[in-house]
Amino acid sequence: MLLACGCGGSFSPQGRLAKATNELAKAKTPQERFYALNDAAKESFVAGNAEDAKRYAQELMTLLSKFPGDWNYGNAVQDANLVLGRIAVKDGRVDEAKQYLLAAGNSPGSPQMNSFGPNVSLAKDLLEKGERDVVIQYLELCRKFWKMHRGSLDQWIQEIKDGKVPDFGANLVY
Repeated sequence: MLLACGCGGSFSPQGRLAKATNELAKAKTPQERFYALNDAAKESFVAGNAEDAKRYAQELMTLLSKFPGDWNYGNAVQDANLVLGRIAVKDGRVDEAKQYLLAAGNSPGSPQMNSFGPNVSLAKDLLEKGERDVVIQYLELCRKFWKMHRGSLDQWIQEIKDGKVPDFGANLVY
């Protein structure tokens, strides 16, 4: 039951960070780094390591031009922008964070995003700052790749228009 107690197992933020940084350390080629940086950036932020998260997200941004046809490209666009945006929110740079959110929404999608949808953690951060319009704009952008949303986008947009912060469920952690 170590994993369930949050005592450092792989389900805790520190456990997920250790797994992600271990995968990154094993990456030998630029393409392997391209695959490993997504989780390293996201998990570093969640674990409170904003400087590492920023460094990983910026490296991921620089690798985008090398892998435009790769299956992970859309994930990388989303993840780099959402991490940099979440850091901007944390630092009080809300206008900058809004630009990162829209850039994440302009991801072309990926096998994962097309099926399960985007990670909306930055959208939630911005909603909590009262930034409803940009979040609705972002969710509308996500329609181009998330065809299998089964009404989630419509429901979330309506809840936001009604002044609520939706329960985004698993879309906060993808």
